[in-house]
Amino acid sequence: MDFIAIDVETANANMSSICQIGIARFANGQLVEEWTTLLDPEEYFDPMNISIHGIMEKMVLGQPKLPEVAPLLRAKLEGTVTVCHTHFDRVALSRAFAKYNLDPITTIWLDSARVVRRTWKELAWKGYGLSNVCRIIGYDFQHHDALEDAKAAGHILLAAFRESQQNLDHWIHRVNRPIDLCNSSSSASIQRDGNPEGDLYGAVLAFTGALELPRSMAADLAAKAGCQVAQGVTKKTTILVVGDQDTMKLAGHEKSSKQRKAEQFIVDGQNIRIICESDFKALVSAE
Repeated sequence: MDFIAIDVETANANMSSICQIGIARFANGQLVEEWTTLLDPEEYFDPMNISIHGIMEKMVLGQPKLPEVAPLLRAKLEGTVTVCHTHFDRVALSRAFAKYNLDPITTIWLDSARVVRRTWKELAWKGYGLSNVCRIIGYDFQHHDALEDAKAAGHILLAAFRESQQNLDHWIHRVNRPIDLCNSSSSASIQRDGNPEGDLYGAVLAFTGALELPRSMAADLAAKAGCQVAQGVTKKTTILVVGDQDTMKLAGHEKSSKQRKAEQFIVDGQNIRIICESDFKALVSAE
């Protein structure tokens, strides 16, 4: 549960024009350190940006420039998980480092907005902005202050951990997969005809749950091995591949509807083999 949350404010439309940075360090689920500074971006201040964060050019006179704080930033972020809400702050920091020909910081970036969209169904497609999410989780903060926004992103991530009952390692991987795993798994586009030369030719295979492999790739592998890939479980199904996952999360049931249907067919005498994704990978890789 250890990570760094970061936020930046910019002077104008150029994302490299960082005029404030805020960093909040979380350890064991608690905020343990805060750090913030104004920066002289050596660029003009657009009235629109000033109206958002209230930082004016006169306020950064005599403040450090990015190269002066870069070693400190590197010390705080290097080798950590760095959280920001949407990719704006990550890109802005990268552009600012590039502006001064500084080597980028090596860190694992985690977008808390992507976590939110995969944790709360009602926020999957709208309403996942920092302010609205904080309102929903009951966290009060001063929006558009870099430190305040950084702390807010961190508390949003902690709230997502509690809501999803998943940890940081889980979310680092989960954010790169589809928002709605169940809907993405039921697409008719995964249907395939089996390769007649494949050793599994004649098998009729279906997938259920969240796979590590992209569903289309898994379908291609199954078809190459000879399987006819179907969208759902029917009386013709002979293999059901179940994702290596926490099946308790699926539609409030212990098992997915496809798996429960397959098990009922087995009880009724149908020959269906139910296997996990890991075993499926081994099965098709043996081809």
